[in-house]
Amino acid sequence: QTLLMESGGGLVQPGGSLRLSCAASGFLLRYYAITWFHQAPGKEREAVSCVNYAGDITHYAESVKGRYTISRDTAQNLVYLHIHNLNSEDTGTYTCARSRSSFGPCTESDTEYSDWGRGAQVTVSS
Repeated sequence: QTLLMESGGGLVQPGGSLRLSCAASGFLLRYYAITWFHQAPGKEREAVSCVNYAGDITHYAESVKGRYTISRDTAQNLVYLHIHNLNSEDTGTYTCARSRSSFGPCTESDTEYSDWGRGAQVTVSS
């Protein structure tokens, strides 16, 4: 059974940093792309960062470049999202998702992802 579980969310002050984790089970990261999606309050979900199946290609939405870093630990089947210099626009739910196809590419289209975690809430506030 494929499972994805996010952790690491919470209340963070503006300018702070945090690390979100996505624990994957039931499959191996080396075969699938993983994307982090962000849904801000009242807005549509958007893909913010992806790491491909090989782990050698990463993608970032323009709005987060320079502040978000995606990484993974294949030994522990974990994908991380480091967020630096947090601001109010980073508030929302962060969800990791697995590509529908093995060896699938990173893509912004959420229809290309078959398995989703429940999400982790991040609130940026002083």
